[in-house]
Amino acid sequence: MRFKLKSLVLGLLLAGGFASAASAATSLGLGNYTVTGNYALDVQTGLGGSISGLEASAVTFASDRGTLFFVGDEGTGVIEVSLTGQTLGSMSFDWAGTGSTKHDTEALTYLGGGVLVVGEERLVDAYRFSFGNGGTAVLTNSGVSISNAVVGNSGMEGISYDARNGGSFVSIKQEAPQDILAGTLTFAAGVSGTSTMASLFDPALMGLATLSDVQVLSGVTSLAGTAGADNLLVFSLGSQRLVEVTRTGQVLSSFDFSTVSPNNAIEGVTIDQNGVIYLVAEQVQNGASLDPNSRLFVLSPVPEPETYALMLAGLVALAVKGRRPASARRD
Repeated sequence: MRFKLKSLVLGLLLAGGFASAASAATSLGLGNYTVTGNYALDVQTGLGGSISGLEASAVTFASDRGTLFFVGDEGTGVIEVSLTGQTLGSMSFDWAGTGSTKHDTEALTYLGGGVLVVGEERLVDAYRFSFGNGGTAVLTNSGVSISNAVVGNSGMEGISYDARNGGSFVSIKQEAPQDILAGTLTFAAGVSGTSTMASLFDPALMGLATLSDVQVLSGVTSLAGTAGADNLLVFSLGSQRLVEVTRTGQVLSSFDFSTVSPNNAIEGVTIDQNGVIYLVAEQVQNGASLDPNSRLFVLSPVPEPETYALMLAGLVALAVKGRRPASARRD
C-alpha cells in the first residue's frame, strides 16, 4: 500500500482542524491542558548582572517576536526570553521621578512593535516604553495613574492588553478588597495620562483567595470571532489555581497547580496565539529544597478523544483510497 505524504498530512490537518473548530467555540477548556515544560530563568542578566530575574512576578507573550518578556518584583528591569526560558536580552528601569520607593513591578503586558506596559503595584501606576536591548527605560516619560487609593502591598498584580477595537486593558487588584477592572489608558509624560478603568464584575464570583495575574484571550487564533475571545485567564496564588472566566464572572474551566508547583509562588500568566499558556514563578523561598532560580512553566492543550477519532477516520479514508486497484489509479 502506498500513501502520498502530501495527502496523509492534508488528511491529518483536516481531521485535527474539524476537532479544533468543534471544541473552540466558547472556551479554552483548561481541563484539557497538561504541563509540558518547566524551565529555569537566569538569576541575573544585563551589564554586570544589574537586572535581576529573581521573584519573577509577571510575564507577557510578544506575538510579533515569538518571545516572552518577564519582570521580577525587585523592579530592576525587563528580560526577554525564548519560549523555553533562554535569556535573549534585557533593559533596565529608571524610576527617577515616579515616586516609587519599592519599585514593585507585578504587572506586564505587550502592545506590539516592541512596546510594553509595566505596572507598579503599590502606586497602581502603569508605564509604557519601547524595548531596546541593553538600554534604559525612563518610566516617567510615558505613564498613567490608574488609582490614587492607598493599597500598600495589595495593589495591582496584573495587566493585560486587548488589541481589538482600538485597544483596551484589563487589570486586577490582589486583595483587601479584590478587584478586576477594564477600560482604556492613555500615557503621557510625568505619569499624566488618563484612565477609564472601572470594575468589570464582582471578583467573589470566581471564589479565589487572591488575584495574582490576568490575561485576555482575544489573541488566541482558535477563539477569534467567537464568544471565547472575550474570556479571561485569572491566576490565584492564594488558591494555586488558574481559571478561565467570562467578563461577567462565570468560571468556565480551571487548572489546579497545587501539585505542579507546591513550593514556587506562581504570579504571572500569558498565552500565545496557539493557546499555549506560560506562567512564571518565584524561586523557592519556603524552606523546601531550595531552587535559586525563578521558573517558567508551560501548559499545552491535549487533543480531546474526538480529535483522535477524526484523525483515525482520516487515516482509514486514505487507506481505502490507497488500496484501489492500480488500474483505477492510472490517469
